[in-house]
Amino acid sequence: MDRSGTTIDRADVIGMWVTSDGFIRQELRADGRYDEARGTRTSAYTGSYAVTGNHLDYVDDTGFTATGDIRDGVLYHEHLVLYREATSHE
Repeated sequence: MDRSGTTIDRADVIGMWVTSDGFIRQELRADGRYDEARGTRTSAYTGSYAVTGNHLDYVDDTGFTATGDIRDGVLYHEHLVLYREATSHE
């Protein structure tokens, strides 16, 4: 990922993103879909996303839209701040 936060592609956003308290978990998938869990509620929100520069546009399966931006490895999604979840190979 470009640490300046100006240019990323979908490959740079794929994976699990979580809030610092772990309550919200947003999986960004390689097929352009996302699945967001909130607490014990799995798949609370699902839909598609597109990446342009460091900006993400979300469209929920119900038609609701949202946006996000990745800056310095942090995903700012509307009022949420999410961090990439480390995997065992990182």
